[in-house]
Amino acid sequence: MTTTITYDAIEVGSELPALEIAPVDRTTLCLFAGASGDHNAIHIDTDFARKAGMPDVFAQGMLGMAWLGRLLTRWVPQSQLRRFDVRFQGITHLGNAMRCTARVVEKLERNGERCLRLEIQSSNQFGQNKIVGEALIALP
Repeated sequence: MTTTITYDAIEVGSELPALEIAPVDRTTLCLFAGASGDHNAIHIDTDFARKAGMPDVFAQGMLGMAWLGRLLTRWVPQSQLRRFDVRFQGITHLGNAMRCTARVVEKLERNGERCLRLEIQSSNQFGQNKIVGEALIALP
């Protein structure tokens, strides 16, 4: 659900409401594989993952990025998203309960639009960052 957020109402340091994700399970991985077309066996086949040296299957990186996208689009419509860049820093294992957060780090003007630059991150229940990045959002 989005609300009308204005540039003048936001200050550097403001935080978006966090997005809490239930612990990752096999069903989530299979559903995302079907929705995204990412059927890499390391995400859905335990035997394959173990042969690759992993303890079990783990979440697709793009699933974690999708959660961060949901964090942003709960706050503003997708049409206001100008940039969305991430770096994958760790594997999201089964049972990880993810928390996605964002903080305004800069107010700026770009291409005639007033924008906010946000630091975004996804971390598990142990405080381990799995994805970090930035987003640029245009606001009225």
